[in-house]
Amino acid sequence: MPFYHKLGKVPHKRHTTFRKADGSLHYEQLFGTIGFDGMSSLLYHLHRPTMVKQVLESIDVRPEIAVDRNMKSRSLRGFSVTPKDDFLESRTPVLVNSDVSIQLAAPGKSLRDYFYKNADCDEVLFVHRGKGTLRTFVGNIPFAYGDYLVIPRGMIYQIDFETDDNRLLVVESHRPIYTPKRYRNWFGQLLEHSPFCERDIRPPSDLETHDELGDFLVKVKKEHMLHQYVYASHPFDVVGWDGFNFPYAFSIHDFEPITGRVHQPPPVHQTFETDAFVICSFVPRLYDYHPEAIPAPYNHSNIDSDEVLYYVDGDFMSRNNIEKGQITLHPAGIPHGPHPGAYERSIGKKDTEELAVMIDTFKPLQITKQALGIEDEGYWKSWIE
Repeated sequence: MPFYHKLGKVPHKRHTTFRKADGSLHYEQLFGTIGFDGMSSLLYHLHRPTMVKQVLESIDVRPEIAVDRNMKSRSLRGFSVTPKDDFLESRTPVLVNSDVSIQLAAPGKSLRDYFYKNADCDEVLFVHRGKGTLRTFVGNIPFAYGDYLVIPRGMIYQIDFETDDNRLLVVESHRPIYTPKRYRNWFGQLLEHSPFCERDIRPPSDLETHDELGDFLVKVKKEHMLHQYVYASHPFDVVGWDGFNFPYAFSIHDFEPITGRVHQPPPVHQTFETDAFVICSFVPRLYDYHPEAIPAPYNHSNIDSDEVLYYVDGDFMSRNNIEKGQITLHPAGIPHGPHPGAYERSIGKKDTEELAVMIDTFKPLQITKQALGIEDEGYWKSWIE
């Protein structure tokens, strides 16, 4: 995030001696992205963060692609993904390309037996069901239904769930994830017309500091491989840090919708951006107030992007027979629009209670074998009256 945050104790100046009570040194680490050009934070460890004791087997976690050139509208029943206790094993990739992996997860237990780091991707975890705490080496973030958890690449973390029935939409991005630039001024501050502001963003708090030596398993994802390292010190041994590179939470319920006299285009719902895809939030809002407005979206051509919608809650006004956790994919190259009857029945409606997450990618998405196992195969012809 483009704002400054600090937790714990840090020295007065960067790159200077910072001693413990016994006179020995803390160990400084620059945690940054895009070389030395992107956002970064400075961390201060009790022990060297480089003490590798063992390198265990690496596991291939590449998604199995079933359709690599898709040109068909598809619908996936997301809640049909089988729950698994292990956090990483529960993550099921369904739609992928070289920029992004869209996954569904239903973890039954907390991630406490090991630590996880995605060395390739920023991650967005959207919490559809569940409650708990994201635990990281820069502090903890409580989360609940409707939260986006934005986790920068390289962040070591664990997750504590207070619930057994947990459902997550997971977005892994090979590109850095930012707030939309049109909502920021040249200093990075979110502007007055932005649908959310820094006050809505929850950075880490409650910094855990573990002064422990032993065997600590860290699983690191890199180039579709899950590498397993055993470190000699606890990863959460940070006594303080400051900077701009940290995880944060933002609730979809804090997104303030932009409305107008006539139907507004999808970019008004934009919440996050990369240079390869965007994430948007559809939230409860008043409908268009022109006396002859048609609130349902007009038919539009997907020429340059694949459109993915993840249905969270409420009655989505442009679709028929939608379930919670359902995913629709409308590929680039063909038009799509409201289901039969949706256009007409929206006229005169005053508001909507829909809640959904949209992901628009600029490269075509591939369909995984797991996705075909939860597909509603007749969706592509559901516009025939």
